[in-house]
Amino acid sequence: MAYTVLVVSVVMALSPLVAALLRRAVAVPLVVIEILLGMLVGPTVLNWIVVDGLLDAVAEFGLAMLFFMAGMEIDFRLIRGRPIRRSAVGWLLSLAGGIVAGVLLASTTTAGIFIGVALCSTALGTLLPILIDTKAMRTPFGTAVTAVGAVGEFGPLLAISIFLSSREPQNSAIVLIAFVVVAFGAIFLAARGKHRSLHGLIAATLHTSGQFAVRLVVLVIAALVTLSVLLGLDMLLGAFAAGVLVQYLLASAPPVDAKLVRSKLDGVAFGVFVPIFFITTGVGFDLRGLLADTSSLVLVPVFLVLLLVVRGLPGLLSAPPGSTGADKRALVLMTATGLPIIVAVTAIGQDDGALAAGTATALIGAGMLSVLLFPLLASTVRRTPTDAQASADH
Repeated sequence: MAYTVLVVSVVMALSPLVAALLRRAVAVPLVVIEILLGMLVGPTVLNWIVVDGLLDAVAEFGLAMLFFMAGMEIDFRLIRGRPIRRSAVGWLLSLAGGIVAGVLLASTTTAGIFIGVALCSTALGTLLPILIDTKAMRTPFGTAVTAVGAVGEFGPLLAISIFLSSREPQNSAIVLIAFVVVAFGAIFLAARGKHRSLHGLIAATLHTSGQFAVRLVVLVIAALVTLSVLLGLDMLLGAFAAGVLVQYLLASAPPVDAKLVRSKLDGVAFGVFVPIFFITTGVGFDLRGLLADTSSLVLVPVFLVLLLVVRGLPGLLSAPPGSTGADKRALVLMTATGLPIIVAVTAIGQDDGALAAGTATALIGAGMLSVLLFPLLASTVRRTPTDAQASADH
């Protein structure tokens, strides 16, 4: 166990350094590097570590933290109205197209539904840093990508809870409504009032070993994840709702304290738990099996193209008025970028025995390629004013 901890810690520390070195030639997303290094130290290459019970449990919490951060970072005031409505319509088209494509490719209808849900996701957690770094977050293009990503993260969670549950769809819908009522009731209470006593306690422990803010967040995540699991829903739904709740709770805190709490949560999530999830994904990725199975290997480019067609093209509905051709092409590419939901859906499908290992590996491989290629291509086809000015200055 100590050896596994050491190897994972080395990979976590090396990943940002490798990303910085590669950035001189090509901007490779950090999550891709973490997965690739996980493959390197796992059974695929060096066989230094394998996925055991404890590592898998920590990785599950890392996945929950990823969706918690997505829920906390989405600015719902920015995307309300036209952006979210058009993104929702586009996602429904993606879901329908994905299920049709999945059923045609899979041996069973259930497997086809798993494939369809995986194909209709968007990796908002990967796209947000890109929007921030390129100063595009508050632009119409950034708003469109955020809206598409929010629906592309939350929509599949709803689909998992309704279509991939062991209950009948109507019963699943009733349970889901019950969860939504409880979660949004808590969010409504968090959004009301100043919560001075709570924020006073948070401020008093920000620089002590108490760290009440971080402990409270862990409690909120655990409570909503547990509630979602007890109701038979996917745990990621609870994690996402926890992020929204904490976002509104921090809105009433003094700005300096809120910024510091967010910084601490960034450190906990992206410094520890989220990297473990992606590294574990790489460790468990069966590259040898994929390469040995010609039919599964052929599915990788097929799924990659389907991500563009099924998920990317409906993203055009969210294009802001007056968008350039470059903006539209970039929006298609960013909308089609997906990985975390794909990993989650394929894991559920394999656990249920509905999805073949080769198909799951091919889906994850296509998701990895989408994260590696699509944001890079989007940045290439769309030059922001900041980029243009930087080029002119040099």
